[in-house]
Amino acid sequence: SQERLGQEEIPVITIRKSNDRGRSGTAWLDSRHTFSFADYYDPQHVHFGALRVLNEDWIRSGTGFGLHPHRDMEILTWVLEGVLEHTDSRGHRARLRPGQAQLMRAGTGIWHSEANPSEDETLHLLQIWILPRVRGLEPGHWEMEIAPSEGAFTPIVTGFGRGGGLAIEQDASVYALRLAAGEAAEYALAPGRRAWLQVTRGRGAVGRHGVEAGDGAGVEDERAVRVTASSDLEALLFDLA
Repeated sequence: SQERLGQEEIPVITIRKSNDRGRSGTAWLDSRHTFSFADYYDPQHVHFGALRVLNEDWIRSGTGFGLHPHRDMEILTWVLEGVLEHTDSRGHRARLRPGQAQLMRAGTGIWHSEANPSEDETLHLLQIWILPRVRGLEPGHWEMEIAPSEGAFTPIVTGFGRGGGLAIEQDASVYALRLAAGEAAEYALAPGRRAWLQVTRGRGAVGRHGVEAGDGAGVEDERAVRVTASSDLEALLFDLA
Protein backbone atom coordinates (compact mmCIF):
# COMPACT_ATOMS: atom_id res chain seq x y z
CA SER A 1 0.00 0.00 0.00
CA GLN A 2 1.02 3.63 -0.42
CA GLU A 3 0.23 6.48 1.95
CA ARG A 4 0.50 10.16 1.08
CA LEU A 5 0.79 13.39 3.04
CA GLY A 6 -0.05 16.01 0.44
CA GLN A 7 2.15 14.90 -2.50
CA GLU A 8 4.87 13.40 -0.32
CA GLU A 9 5.30 9.64 -0.35
CA ILE A 10 5.67 8.02 3.05
CA PRO A 11 8.03 5.03 3.12
CA VAL A 12 6.32 1.75 3.94
CA ILE A 13 8.02 -1.34 5.36
CA THR A 14 5.68 -4.22 6.17
CA ILE A 15 7.05 -7.14 8.17
CA ARG A 16 5.64 -10.63 7.57
CA LYS A 17 6.70 -12.69 10.59
CA SER A 18 7.62 -16.32 10.07
CA ASN A 19 4.90 -17.65 12.39
CA ASP A 20 2.22 -15.56 10.64
CA ARG A 21 2.71 -17.41 7.36
CA GLY A 22 0.30 -20.05 6.18
CA ARG A 23 1.24 -23.63 6.94
CA SER A 24 0.45 -26.99 5.39
CA GLY A 25 2.01 -30.38 5.54
CA THR A 26 1.87 -34.13 5.46
CA ALA A 27 3.87 -36.92 7.08
CA TRP A 28 6.78 -36.03 4.77
CA LEU A 29 6.34 -32.29 4.12
CA ASP A 30 6.30 -29.16 6.28
CA SER A 31 5.56 -26.08 4.18
CA ARG A 32 5.22 -22.38 5.08
CA HIS A 33 3.48 -20.00 2.68
CA THR A 34 4.32 -16.29 2.61
CA PHE A 35 1.50 -15.75 0.09
CA SER A 36 -1.77 -17.54 -0.62
CA PHE A 37 -1.13 -21.03 -1.94
CA ALA A 38 -3.27 -24.13 -2.56
CA ASP A 39 -5.79 -24.38 0.31
CA TYR A 40 -4.24 -21.46 2.21
CA TYR A 41 -5.83 -18.10 1.35
CA ASP A 42 -5.10 -14.74 2.93
CA PRO A 43 -6.64 -11.74 1.09
CA GLN A 44 -3.94 -9.49 2.60
CA HIS A 45 -1.15 -11.68 1.22
CA VAL A 46 -2.04 -12.96 -2.23
CA HIS A 47 1.07 -11.72 -4.04
CA PHE A 48 3.61 -8.88 -3.99
CA GLY A 49 3.86 -7.43 -7.48
CA ALA A 50 4.87 -10.26 -9.81
CA LEU A 51 6.02 -12.38 -6.86
CA ARG A 52 3.18 -14.88 -6.59
CA VAL A 53 4.49 -17.76 -4.43
CA LEU A 54 7.23 -17.88 -1.80
CA ASN A 55 7.15 -21.24 -0.03
CA GLU A 56 9.67 -22.56 2.46
CA ASP A 57 9.62 -26.36 2.44
CA TRP A 58 11.16 -29.08 4.59
CA ILE A 59 11.01 -32.48 2.83
CA ARG A 60 11.83 -35.71 4.63
CA SER A 61 14.51 -38.04 3.28
CA GLY A 62 13.38 -40.46 0.58
CA THR A 63 10.20 -38.51 -0.22
CA GLY A 64 9.07 -35.63 -2.41
CA PHE A 65 6.59 -34.23 -4.89
CA GLY A 66 5.60 -36.77 -7.54
CA LEU A 67 5.22 -35.86 -11.21
CA HIS A 68 2.76 -32.94 -11.53
CA PRO A 69 2.04 -30.17 -14.08
CA HIS A 70 2.64 -26.41 -14.18
CA ARG A 71 2.08 -23.76 -16.81
CA ASP A 72 2.63 -20.01 -17.36
CA MET A 73 4.94 -19.45 -14.39
CA GLU A 74 8.65 -18.74 -13.83
CA ILE A 75 9.65 -21.15 -11.04
CA LEU A 76 12.88 -20.58 -9.11
CA THR A 77 14.18 -23.17 -6.65
CA TRP A 78 16.82 -22.22 -4.06
CA VAL A 79 18.17 -25.03 -1.88
CA LEU A 80 19.11 -24.06 1.68
CA GLU A 81 20.12 -27.49 3.02
CA GLY A 82 20.32 -30.96 1.56
CA VAL A 83 20.00 -32.23 -2.01
CA LEU A 84 17.13 -31.80 -4.47
CA GLU A 85 16.54 -34.25 -7.32
CA HIS A 86 14.67 -32.73 -10.28
CA THR A 87 13.08 -34.64 -13.18
CA ASP A 88 10.79 -33.19 -15.85
CA SER A 89 8.83 -34.15 -18.95
CA ARG A 90 11.37 -32.49 -21.26
CA GLY A 91 14.07 -34.92 -20.26
CA HIS A 92 15.95 -32.79 -17.74
CA ARG A 93 17.40 -34.51 -14.70
CA ALA A 94 19.48 -32.69 -12.10
CA ARG A 95 20.63 -32.72 -8.50
CA LEU A 96 20.86 -29.35 -6.77
CA ARG A 97 22.70 -28.39 -3.60
CA PRO A 98 23.08 -25.09 -1.74
CA GLY A 99 24.70 -22.54 -4.02
CA GLN A 100 22.93 -23.81 -7.14
CA ALA A 101 19.88 -22.05 -8.58
CA GLN A 102 17.28 -23.76 -10.77
CA LEU A 103 14.90 -21.85 -13.04
CA MET A 104 12.06 -23.73 -14.70
CA ARG A 105 9.90 -21.89 -17.22
CA ALA A 106 6.55 -23.69 -17.18
CA GLY A 107 5.25 -21.78 -20.22
CA THR A 108 2.79 -23.75 -22.32
CA GLY A 109 3.06 -26.67 -19.91
CA ILE A 110 5.58 -28.92 -18.21
CA TRP A 111 5.43 -31.87 -15.79
CA HIS A 112 8.09 -32.28 -13.12
CA SER A 113 8.94 -34.01 -9.86
CA GLU A 114 11.06 -32.71 -6.98
CA ALA A 115 12.40 -35.23 -4.46
CA ASN A 116 14.84 -35.66 -1.60
CA PRO A 117 17.09 -38.59 -2.56
CA SER A 118 18.95 -38.63 0.76
CA GLU A 119 18.58 -41.59 3.10
CA ASP A 120 18.88 -39.51 6.26
CA GLU A 121 19.00 -35.76 5.55
CA THR A 122 16.05 -33.38 5.42
CA LEU A 123 15.82 -31.17 2.33
CA HIS A 124 15.18 -27.49 3.09
CA LEU A 125 14.43 -25.15 0.20
CA LEU A 126 12.57 -22.12 -1.08
CA GLN A 127 10.23 -22.49 -4.03
CA ILE A 128 9.45 -19.21 -5.75
CA TRP A 129 6.89 -18.51 -8.47
CA ILE A 130 7.06 -15.30 -10.48
CA LEU A 131 4.37 -14.35 -12.97
CA PRO A 132 5.83 -14.06 -16.51
CA ARG A 133 5.31 -11.00 -18.70
CA VAL A 134 3.19 -13.03 -21.17
CA ARG A 135 1.54 -16.42 -21.32
CA GLY A 136 2.39 -19.19 -23.73
CA LEU A 137 6.20 -19.09 -23.57
CA GLU A 138 8.31 -22.06 -24.62
CA PRO A 139 9.07 -24.19 -21.54
CA GLY A 140 12.66 -24.39 -20.39
CA HIS A 141 15.02 -25.42 -17.60
CA TRP A 142 18.30 -23.84 -16.51
CA GLU A 143 20.75 -24.13 -13.64
CA MET A 144 23.61 -21.96 -12.43
CA GLU A 145 26.21 -22.00 -9.69
CA ILE A 146 25.74 -18.93 -7.48
CA ALA A 147 28.50 -17.85 -5.10
CA PRO A 148 27.10 -15.00 -2.98
CA SER A 149 29.74 -12.38 -2.19
CA GLU A 150 29.75 -11.42 1.47
CA GLY A 151 28.34 -7.94 1.98
CA ALA A 152 26.90 -7.64 -1.54
CA PHE A 153 23.72 -8.43 -3.45
CA THR A 154 24.58 -11.27 -5.84
CA PRO A 155 22.19 -11.82 -8.80
CA ILE A 156 20.41 -15.16 -9.00
CA VAL A 157 17.93 -14.20 -11.72
CA THR A 158 17.48 -10.85 -13.45
CA GLY A 159 14.76 -9.42 -15.68
CA PHE A 160 15.42 -10.53 -19.26
CA GLY A 161 19.03 -11.33 -18.28
CA ARG A 162 20.08 -7.70 -18.08
CA GLY A 163 22.12 -7.97 -14.90
CA GLY A 164 23.69 -11.41 -14.66
CA GLY A 165 22.37 -14.64 -13.24
CA LEU A 166 19.62 -16.57 -14.99
CA ALA A 167 17.31 -14.68 -17.36
CA ILE A 168 13.68 -14.45 -16.27
CA GLU A 169 10.83 -13.31 -18.53
CA GLN A 170 9.60 -10.55 -16.24
CA ASP A 171 10.74 -7.13 -15.04
CA ALA A 172 11.91 -8.67 -11.77
CA SER A 173 15.22 -9.71 -10.26
CA VAL A 174 16.29 -11.87 -7.32
CA TYR A 175 19.52 -11.41 -5.38
CA ALA A 176 21.27 -13.42 -2.67
CA LEU A 177 22.66 -11.52 0.32
CA ARG A 178 25.16 -12.80 2.87
CA LEU A 179 26.29 -10.66 5.81
CA ALA A 180 28.58 -11.37 8.74
CA ALA A 181 27.47 -10.24 12.20
CA GLY A 182 27.78 -6.47 12.46
CA GLU A 183 27.83 -5.88 8.70
CA ALA A 184 25.30 -3.89 6.67
CA ALA A 185 24.37 -3.61 3.00
CA GLU A 186 22.15 -1.24 1.08
CA TYR A 187 20.28 -1.88 -2.15
CA ALA A 188 19.16 1.19 -4.16
CA LEU A 189 15.59 1.08 -5.45
CA ALA A 190 14.78 2.91 -8.68
CA PRO A 191 11.64 5.09 -8.71
CA GLY A 192 8.48 3.02 -9.06
CA ARG A 193 10.15 -0.15 -7.74
CA ARG A 194 9.30 -2.22 -4.67
CA ALA A 195 11.29 -4.91 -2.88
CA TRP A 196 10.68 -8.00 -0.81
CA LEU A 197 13.41 -9.28 1.48
CA GLN A 198 13.16 -12.87 2.77
CA VAL A 199 15.52 -13.87 5.58
CA THR A 200 16.70 -17.47 5.31
CA ARG A 201 19.28 -17.55 8.11
CA GLY A 202 20.26 -15.45 11.13
CA ARG A 203 18.94 -12.21 12.60
CA GLY A 204 19.15 -8.54 11.75
CA ALA A 205 17.06 -5.58 10.67
CA VAL A 206 15.46 -4.06 7.58
CA GLY A 207 15.58 -0.35 8.23
CA ARG A 208 14.63 -0.17 11.91
CA HIS A 209 12.54 -3.35 11.86
CA GLY A 210 14.01 -6.47 13.43
CA VAL A 211 13.87 -9.66 11.37
CA GLU A 212 15.03 -13.26 11.73
CA ALA A 213 15.01 -16.48 9.71
CA GLY A 214 11.63 -17.04 8.06
CA ASP A 215 10.58 -13.37 8.27
CA GLY A 216 9.87 -11.28 5.19
CA ALA A 217 9.78 -7.52 4.64
CA GLY A 218 7.87 -5.69 1.92
CA VAL A 219 9.44 -2.34 1.06
CA GLU A 220 7.61 0.33 -0.91
CA ASP A 221 8.19 4.04 -1.59
CA GLU A 222 11.76 3.81 -0.30
CA ARG A 223 14.89 4.90 -2.11
CA ALA A 224 16.89 1.98 -0.75
CA VAL A 225 16.65 -1.20 1.28
CA ARG A 226 19.14 -1.21 4.14
CA VAL A 227 19.86 -4.54 5.82
CA THR A 228 21.98 -4.92 8.96
CA ALA A 229 23.04 -8.20 10.57
CA SER A 230 23.12 -8.84 14.30
CA SER A 231 24.30 -12.41 13.61
CA ASP A 232 25.55 -14.05 10.43
CA LEU A 233 22.63 -13.48 8.06
CA GLU A 234 21.48 -14.77 4.67
CA ALA A 235 18.52 -13.48 2.67
CA LEU A 236 16.98 -13.15 -0.76
CA LEU A 237 15.98 -9.76 -2.12
CA PHE A 238 13.32 -9.40 -4.84
CA ASP A 239 13.38 -6.19 -6.93
CA LEU A 240 9.93 -5.80 -8.54
CA ALA A 241 8.07 -3.32 -10.70
